[in-house]
Amino acid sequence: MSQTRIPCLMMRGGTSKGAYFLAHDLPAEGPLRDQVLLAVMGSPDTRQIDGIGGANSLTSKVAIIRRSERPDADVDYLFAQVLVEQAQVDYGQNCGNILAGVGPFAIERGLVSVQGPVTSVRIFMENTGQIAIAHVPTPDGAVSYAGEARIDGVPGTGAPQIIEFEDVAGSSCGALLPTGNPADRFDGIDVTCIDNGMPVILIRATDVGRSGYESAEQLDADSELKARLESIRLQAGPLMNLGDVSQRSVPKVSLIAAPRDGGAICSRTFIPHRCHASIGVFGAVSVASACLVPDSVASSVAQATQTNDRVQVSVEHPTGEFTVQLRIHNGQLAGCGLLRTARLLFDGDVLIPRSLWQNEVKR
Repeated sequence: MSQTRIPCLMMRGGTSKGAYFLAHDLPAEGPLRDQVLLAVMGSPDTRQIDGIGGANSLTSKVAIIRRSERPDADVDYLFAQVLVEQAQVDYGQNCGNILAGVGPFAIERGLVSVQGPVTSVRIFMENTGQIAIAHVPTPDGAVSYAGEARIDGVPGTGAPQIIEFEDVAGSSCGALLPTGNPADRFDGIDVTCIDNGMPVILIRATDVGRSGYESAEQLDADSELKARLESIRLQAGPLMNLGDVSQRSVPKVSLIAAPRDGGAICSRTFIPHRCHASIGVFGAVSVASACLVPDSVASSVAQATQTNDRVQVSVEHPTGEFTVQLRIHNGQLAGCGLLRTARLLFDGDVLIPRSLWQNEVKR
């Protein structure tokens, strides 16, 4: 046998797709595990032709899940971003889209028992230390993936899954506004650095000579713009308590503009060097949160209305919109809720060269 088999579920979570593993089916944390994940995805290679990655950062993702020993969680979830063109695995962020598959995975793998028509799965997000609660539809004693919920960026419909977060502010950077300011200036451009689940640098599109309504393809081909954004990102990273970010996938950069399709704000997000076809879950939360920060670059273009202690912010993106519900307590951001869908794509083994790892998986 020249290859090693590793049990794996491939799932679509939100607008991303990834490989989901039980932690004990992989090597322990360290260089070997990273090499295994690179081999699984086929990195580094622009096509990822020798792995199951889809040649895109949105489809080169991994969830590593174990039964939790914490009293406040059912499972622990570690997210890994496997870079496409570099031999690197980044654990420095959460992924709220891949998170949407964690609850269903936990039930499919028997880590959590079905509780009734809806099963709540408490998830400890290892990357940032927060708790999320996924309310997974289980109407007939098993996960249901069929339903009428629609999310932009995904064709068709699926079962609605509500995911709630308590406090994700500063999850990666230590504070909602990691530089301590609602606005900073780099290369003569005003920006807002924010982290409400995802470190994001917000820039008004007009400040860099763009409309903010360009297609993702147009922005991907705009090398002059991408060089300017990367210069700002490299300067902001250390001030956001992220250190040298030249080899990291965070912070993201989001160009923003006034909404034009009935939302609260329009976004074009780079992740970090390629324009997202839509927007990531936590990226949307951070962009939405910036709309409520006085004197941020978003506050001057956003159209968000607060009602009592809840604010719904619709973040427009290249393929639709993403609605974030923010909860306010004593004038401060206190939590958020999101609607996502997920689908199980395959259940089987992924194979890697045995010369890389010879572990025999215990079934």
